[in-house]
Amino acid sequence: MARARPYDFQGYAQRARPGSFHVIDRKTLAARASRRPRTRAAPFGVVILVLLISLFPARGWAAAYGTVSGVVRDGNNRPIAGAKVVLESVTHAIIERQTDSTGRFDFPSMAIGQYLLSISRRDFASFSQPVTVQAGYFPFVSIVLKPPSDLTEVTVTATRLPLVASITPITMVSQEDIENSPGATNVNSLAMITDYVPGAYQAHDMLHIRGGHQTNWLIDGVEIPNTNIAENLGPVLNPQDVDTLGIERGGYLADEGDRTYGIFNVIPKSGFSRDNQAELDLTGGNFAQTNDYFSVGSHTDDFAYYASVEGNRSDLGLQAPVAQVIHDETHGYGTFANLQYKPSQHDTVSLVAQLRQDVYQIPDCTVAVLAADPGCVGQFGDAQGEADNFAVLSWAHTFTNNAVLTSSFLYHFGRADYDGGAGDYPTITTYHHSSQYEGGEEQLKWDVSRNHLDAGVFGFAQQDRVDYNLAFTDGSSPTLSELERPTGGLIAAWVQDTFAVTHWLNLSAGVRQSHFQSSFTENATDPRLGATVQLPKLGWVLSAFWGKYYQAPPLETLSGPLVTYASANDTAFLPLHGERDTERLFGVTIPVMGWTIEADYFVTESTNFFDHNPLGESDIYLPITDQGALIEGRELTLRSPAFWPYGQVHLAYSNQTADCSGSITGGLVVAGTACGSPPVALDHDQRNTLNVGYDAKLPQQFFIGSNLSVNSGLSNGFAPPTHLPGYAVLDLTAGRNISHDLSVSITALNVTNRHLLTDNSLTFGGLHWNNPFQIYAELRYKFHY
Repeated sequence: MARARPYDFQGYAQRARPGSFHVIDRKTLAARASRRPRTRAAPFGVVILVLLISLFPARGWAAAYGTVSGVVRDGNNRPIAGAKVVLESVTHAIIERQTDSTGRFDFPSMAIGQYLLSISRRDFASFSQPVTVQAGYFPFVSIVLKPPSDLTEVTVTATRLPLVASITPITMVSQEDIENSPGATNVNSLAMITDYVPGAYQAHDMLHIRGGHQTNWLIDGVEIPNTNIAENLGPVLNPQDVDTLGIERGGYLADEGDRTYGIFNVIPKSGFSRDNQAELDLTGGNFAQTNDYFSVGSHTDDFAYYASVEGNRSDLGLQAPVAQVIHDETHGYGTFANLQYKPSQHDTVSLVAQLRQDVYQIPDCTVAVLAADPGCVGQFGDAQGEADNFAVLSWAHTFTNNAVLTSSFLYHFGRADYDGGAGDYPTITTYHHSSQYEGGEEQLKWDVSRNHLDAGVFGFAQQDRVDYNLAFTDGSSPTLSELERPTGGLIAAWVQDTFAVTHWLNLSAGVRQSHFQSSFTENATDPRLGATVQLPKLGWVLSAFWGKYYQAPPLETLSGPLVTYASANDTAFLPLHGERDTERLFGVTIPVMGWTIEADYFVTESTNFFDHNPLGESDIYLPITDQGALIEGRELTLRSPAFWPYGQVHLAYSNQTADCSGSITGGLVVAGTACGSPPVALDHDQRNTLNVGYDAKLPQQFFIGSNLSVNSGLSNGFAPPTHLPGYAVLDLTAGRNISHDLSVSITALNVTNRHLLTDNSLTFGGLHWNNPFQIYAELRYKFHY
């Protein structure tokens, strides 16, 4: 939490469900399908890499993958052998199988997203059906093929739990969803998350979800490690490079869960969806804003490439501390590539890489504004530069025994450099922090009878460089400088089994063992238990989960002259230890005429809850740990049918409390500060959050998109009242597809210009007003080369 009062060394005041499909004929199916969303390494690091390489080749696949299995029979319930089964994706290569002597087929390693399942054999009518693949799901369908004379109707029934039956609450967001959500394609936007996920919102320019801000980003199921908290403001990934985003927010199986509050599983765009095709996207609007993007992609039978470049700038970057937008320019650029090679039907090699650079001015308050609004803390010339670069190399081999070999190696570099301006008083703070990670991941997943076995290991080595400089413009002390080079690493191993007791009951049990080593060592054993039950006739699915999580701490520390100075001013920097969480979750999924309603209740109890404090008037976040935190919430999501003729509707609602209790146990500590007893609301606590979106395709190739966000208000910090006033923001977009390759649109964000103070925690730029009305035009053009 960024406290309501800042502290520094001087103590300044501060989803085609397969349950029952009815297919009339291939022509109807084809029409429907056409509307689908188209330093030097630390010794511990050496140990980690040796362990990972020694495990090669373990069998498995990453968390961004699911399975599709089934059996094909004729009208007399006899298995049909030798039938051709094709799983086709708009964005990935076509995969073909043949049914065996029992009529069975398996696709054990399919990336999450939308597919078309087709089955054909001579003397039988062909069958096709859209399918959604989600991580951790094990759908098994029974398909009946009939002679052509019986083509009136083909019925497909699921003999196991349907695709939406999962212990883990998951929100699937496609590239079409992103393009239809106003503002979501802007590189600095998080609308692809906040518009669709209950309890997800931005506070003090940071994404919060389910009451916390420790989240994981995965690329093709491989984690991009990042132990730092609340430092980087820039995007981890350009939304335009995302094909499918699977957002998990709890109930993780043992292969996941180092960052408790959200897992963002990205399947990037692939050249298999293009044939020597390029795409150009240009925008321009008020605040001199532009987001410009260019990509190319193509493929052969066994190789595909996709690459993009992007540049952006705006005079409206971070949320300003007052109504005026002052000293708030931002600009950045990035490049992204996804290379895939399929040397055989059973092997895939991929390389995904990114380079990103961003610069943010910290919004200033002029002297006149400061006089009119004393709550505005001015930062005169402060700026932050950032980098976020990564590369993931993976190899996957599919075995005929329903196992897949994957080996992934990763590299991640992140940097956040804060430079105070010459006008800062009484101190000018410089804080440069970079982190480098090297690691890998191996998994074993194997379907044995009704068991879905999963075992694996993940680890990384980390090297940080932290450079502090504190200059006193009031002459009260000489300049203080410090350079820290902490190192550390994490290795985690897990085993998990999901057992299909019957077609309506699944049980899951697993355990994750984590070992963290830096200046101290921590170990954690985290069991995970869950179950799903499908109610007969109703088709409702009930789920329950209990599990524990461990989150490795940041490596940040202070020593030397800064600690001496801090101690003399009743301030200290205590060692940071890992966060430990216990989660209970109960959910229900209800299908209604193609609509999907999901509701859940969760409780997360945390020890050493990761939070942050600003360093004086510098706007620098330094991590802290609160002794305890309790987060409790009720969530609801609703999605319209994938082919609903009236457009697409999505709703995400959360009623939630996020409280902390006890003392500050680590990080930047000021004497006499604590969460207190009884518990008090965290500064990012927002009780009610609602997002409702609707988009539709209109006659004459016109289209519209909208999202209404209703927020009850963040914790006040200066009670009473306990929370700031609520507010609503409406975003709209409208445009026209002039041709298959050319479209134009206009987007308006915060249409009613509901511009007010939404956060009074003094963090980046001081207080926070939400962004005012924005409008921009967009041109999107596709062409072949």
